[in-house]
Amino acid sequence: MTHTEIKICGLSTPETVEAAIAAGATHIGLVHFEPSPRHIDLAAAGRLRALARGRVKVVLLTVNAEIELMSAALDAVKPDIIQLHGSETPEWAALLRDKMGVEVWKALGVKDAATLEKSRRFAGSVDRLLFDAPAKALPGGNGEAFDWQLLAQFDHTIPWGLAGGLDAGNVGEAIRATSAAMVDTSSGVESAPGLKDPAKIAAFCEAARTA
Repeated sequence: MTHTEIKICGLSTPETVEAAIAAGATHIGLVHFEPSPRHIDLAAAGRLRALARGRVKVVLLTVNAEIELMSAALDAVKPDIIQLHGSETPEWAALLRDKMGVEVWKALGVKDAATLEKSRRFAGSVDRLLFDAPAKALPGGNGEAFDWQLLAQFDHTIPWGLAGGLDAGNVGEAIRATSAAMVDTSSGVESAPGLKDPAKIAAFCEAARTA
């Protein structure tokens, strides 16, 4: 039996990074996007990356970042993975992957089956797709789910993960409904926007592992 990978996104303190690692997360996400309540600057992200190095995969989330920012971010943070969470194109993702020599994921908001069909254009350009709830004022971390049955019926050709409104109470159901190989949560393990709760992180990881 293969175990579901678990990403805890939007971490901003050493304590919550340690909590995610202790709980068994396989990936942690650091957000560099100023409008987000989970935003951290590149120096802070670099310190958290150093803390996690060799213990868990580190994902740096950016939104429509220009090449200069992306280059500075990779230099400062040295993440394992870049997650694109804006309107980035397959061509841009492929360029980043080739030029920067880093794994690239693309988050996509799922409105309907047509969205999933359109996701196929990222084949060969990204290492993983993250299917999320449709964007609102912020592109992610809004705590809302979408219709998981869309994913269950879809013929996946690109490695993928499930995000959007996941918490300890529903992640098991989500994994059973979609057979997701990875689950990703942010607001679902918070006590307030941007404030991660170590007990909620532990409960989420436990629920995902036992699904």
